Amino acid sequence: MVELDGAVATVELELYGAVAVVTINRPHARNAISLDTMGELEKTLDAAQGARALVITGAGDRAFVSGGDLKELAALRTHEEAAEMARRMRGVCDRIADFPAPVIAALNGHALGGGAEIAVAADIRVAAEGIRIGFNQVSLEIMPAWGGAERLATLVGPGRALLLAGAGRILDAGEAERLGLVDLVLPRAEFADGWRQLAASLANRPAASIKRVVRGVSAQEAVDAFAELWVADEHWEAAEQVLRRRP
Repeated sequence: MVELDGAVATVELELYGAVAVVTINRPHARNAISLDTMGELEKTLDAAQGARALVITGAGDRAFVSGGDLKELAALRTHEEAAEMARRMRGVCDRIADFPAPVIAALNGHALGGGAEIAVAADIRVAAEGIRIGFNQVSLEIMPAWGGAERLATLVGPGRALLLAGAGRILDAGEAERLGLVDLVLPRAEFADGWRQLAASLANRPAASIKRVVRGVSAQEAVDAFAELWVADEHWEAAEQVLRRRP
């Protein structure tokens, strides 16, 4: 485990070879995001730079992230305070989305409100069977502000995004997978091994380059990314192994 400072951490970083695992560790608050947690996430993303795959998950098995910590955030009463909080956490989600390596959200528990916004900032969402996910901010008479509305629309389309976020509908894992909001649902007994194996398989150079392409680049940028991989030693080592196996 990587120690970021001397304080009791609510965000933990563990390194497994080329894989960085970020765990939001506030199970007593269902892993809700406080202002301190935002700061720790910023530091943790700094410390995870260089990883070839990044996993974000929550402690325990009840909640991935249950949203913002209402007990603390209720102290924000002015327009300026609310806007600053939203900008800060949106920046964290943008950094997750822009992380140079593949990012997996391992949904160990429910992802609600802001938790769903963190989940859709990742490239891939792997869910344990039985979890629920929903953009239910409307129940508090507010809207998603951490970039989740836009990312939800990209995943499921503008109409479905409006239906889901506008009505605050909460989906089970199977429904979320059918809509494309979740990419893979695993039985609880296979969940931890499943996301770890997926992260390990993505922790290689081509996965990072493929991420650049699927996120949208020009044809020339895609060709350049391919050419960079083509001339790398890893490509020729793999190619020689294939050629040696052929009669």
